[in-house]
Amino acid sequence: MEALVRFALLLAALTAAVFAQALPVPQKEAFNIPVEYYKLPNGLRVVLSQDHTAPTVTVAVYYHIGFRIEPKDRTGFAHLFEHMMFQGSQNLGKMEFVKLVQQNGGVLNGSTRFDFTNYFEIVPSNKLETMLWAEADRMHGLAVNQDNLTNQQGVVSNEVKVNVLNRPYGGFPWLDMPQYANVNWYNAHNFYGDLHDIEAATLQDVQAFFKEYYAPNNAALVVVGDFDAAQAKQFVEKYFAAIPASKRPPMPDISEPRQTEEKKANKIDPQAKRPAIAFAYHMPDRNTPEYYAMGVLDQILLQGDDSLLHQKLVKELGYTGEVEGGINLLGNMYNYDGPMLWMVNMYHDQNVTPDQIMQASDSVIEEVRSKPLDQATVDRALVKLRSSFYSDIEGLFGFGRADMLACFALFDDDPARINGTEAQFEKITPQTIQKTAQEYLRPTNRTVLTVSTKSESGNAKQGQ
Repeated sequence: MEALVRFALLLAALTAAVFAQALPVPQKEAFNIPVEYYKLPNGLRVVLSQDHTAPTVTVAVYYHIGFRIEPKDRTGFAHLFEHMMFQGSQNLGKMEFVKLVQQNGGVLNGSTRFDFTNYFEIVPSNKLETMLWAEADRMHGLAVNQDNLTNQQGVVSNEVKVNVLNRPYGGFPWLDMPQYANVNWYNAHNFYGDLHDIEAATLQDVQAFFKEYYAPNNAALVVVGDFDAAQAKQFVEKYFAAIPASKRPPMPDISEPRQTEEKKANKIDPQAKRPAIAFAYHMPDRNTPEYYAMGVLDQILLQGDDSLLHQKLVKELGYTGEVEGGINLLGNMYNYDGPMLWMVNMYHDQNVTPDQIMQASDSVIEEVRSKPLDQATVDRALVKLRSSFYSDIEGLFGFGRADMLACFALFDDDPARINGTEAQFEKITPQTIQKTAQEYLRPTNRTVLTVSTKSESGNAKQGQ
């Protein structure tokens, strides 16, 4: 009986070995998004990315002008033009662009970010030509007249008052923090726009802004979804090729010097019911190993209930109900170009002091600075990061993919970077992460901003 058992075990082992040799080891499927990239003679960058899973197309036009690269004394112009682009063009009257999209069963939007202003439409596939025609019409012939300017000056001024000036925590922390943490005017001015600059804008100012920045050689056009590539190229040529390029102003120097001392500031908010705190560190340059390492650190320290700061500040100490933040609060870590902050923010009760929060946070951050993380922790972070990356790409029926492709085209002249991004994270080692944390998560690279309520204002000192 014993010999029979040994024979059965040997036979099972041999069988397993044979099958192990016969069956191929499953390989990780390569991540690959179709990308076709070219430029028109007028400088327009065109990205085509087919996806036939649904009968829809996303058309997106990104202009390389955003909050922080708008000219001095023209604060708020980038945002003002986001509104102006819906006020009519050569062949479409006021708000008819919106009606055109909605009546064809589509959705649309526009936004102003740090380094771009974007417009997109998601429509049934058979409306691709219509959308390309409409986008070209306003790129070439926007109705920049006094009536539209006056109307939108009022709209934007009211938006600033509603969203920032007359709202609890208005602008905290995305608008406030850059003004304290940065020293270069381009990174540190009021991105929403000074009301004086917006109200003082003349028609000539606005017409010059449109001519300089809303031109094909300062834009990227992306088409994502269910379309025929040859036909799409014909449409692009037909509607965009004749639009003349502009004499684009040189890009400003938006670099930031290395921060060597911690900064602290306090903002009194009479409408706030609870105090708040945010702290931010300057990020490494884009596309460097340290940049990708910060992406991993963001997952480990901040993103999700398993993050170290959530575990410490929420679960263990109960200082706050939620810890928020990340890299680029107006988007993600892929759709900006230039200096950026990694930011953490939270609201807390009156009986918890900013010093307590910072001491607890430092105990967590210093742990990752003092010794390398174990590989298992890094691997878990990579899984989270990969999930977030895919979610960004698939967001809003193809718009997420269009967003990333447009930014890589505008900033790097290489939209195919989308297919190599995941591999860059996988190169990051625990040693690289520790080295990055030591340099970029040091207290002297940090700005701490507190928000005091009206009841605390007698003891709070306004930040300079």
